[in-house]
Formats: sequence, C-alpha cells, structure tokens
Amino acid sequence: MSNWNKIFKPIVVLVIICIVITGALAATNSVTDPIIDEATRVAQQKARTELLPEAEDFEPVTGVEVENVSDIYASTNDVGVIITSSAKGYGGDVVVMTAFNPDGTIKQIKVTEQAETKGIGSKVVATPSYWENYMGLDASDALVLNEDVDAVTSATISSTALINAVNSAIEAYNAIP
Repeated sequence: MSNWNKIFKPIVVLVIICIVITGALAATNSVTDPIIDEATRVAQQKARTELLPEAEDFEPVTGVEVENVSDIYASTNDVGVIITSSAKGYGGDVVVMTAFNPDGTIKQIKVTEQAETKGIGSKVVATPSYWENYMGLDASDALVLNEDVDAVTSATISSTALINAVNSAIEAYNAIP
C-alpha cells in the first residue's frame, strides 16, 4: 500500500468533510442569526413594557458607560428608566433589568437571563417574590447585601450577583445627565 492510501487520503477526506460542515454551519448561522436577534429584541421590549407598563415607548440613552451595563432606555413620556445590567453568579451571568421611577427609587427588577442552580440559586434569580425586596429602595447610592436586601440562605453567591447587577444599574442611573 502506498503512502497516499495510508496517510494522505484520510487527511484529504477529513479536510473536505471539515470544509463542507463549516460551510453548512456558516449558512445555518446566516439564516438563523437575524431571527434570533429579532426574537431577543422583541423579548427585551416585552420585558421593558412589563416593568414600566405606563410608558408609551422607549428610547435608548447614550453617552453613559458603566461596566456590566448593556442597555439604558428612558420612557418617552418620562415615567422612568430601564437599565439592563449583569453580574457573575454561581452558574454564569445573571442579567437583570432594573426599572427606576423618576423620583430616583427602584420601581421593580426582573431577571431576564440566568443559569443558577435549581432549588438554591433559583430562589433568588427566578422568584419574583424575592425581587419585590428591591421595590421602593433609594437609588442614590449602592445597595448593601444584608442591610438593604437580605441574602437568601444557601444562595449567597446568587444573592450577591443580583445585588451587584442592580448596583451597576444604579451607578448608570446616577450617571445619566
């Protein structure tokens, strides 16, 4: 048997297979990426509407750069601001939308993405009754865990992630001109 059949032929076949698979993945991505982006945009708009239902519409706020803050939207009829921020939790990033009233208090929060441990961290990030602890808190300064908001027993990392994400939102809110 020649070296072609033993060595080079399998290499050529594998390279061709890799090229075909890569092309198929690229084509699939080019078709699905706009669909995923639109679904994400619609979900974020729906979450903003849930947090500030009295808002007529939202417009992005630019010129504010705060670490861990991805989006800042102000209502067009001045009923509040919604800031999307994130922090590292036990299972990955915890993404939080924080709604602020015009008087500088937190109206409510909503966790939009999380991968925390079910039954432990999920007590913090997937429980709207826990999120209610943030309602009405003053946003003039950073919140302190176990002073302003109690941590959930056995879910300290998730509790810390949530308050850190909210604190990033508070920092951004206070930086809006």
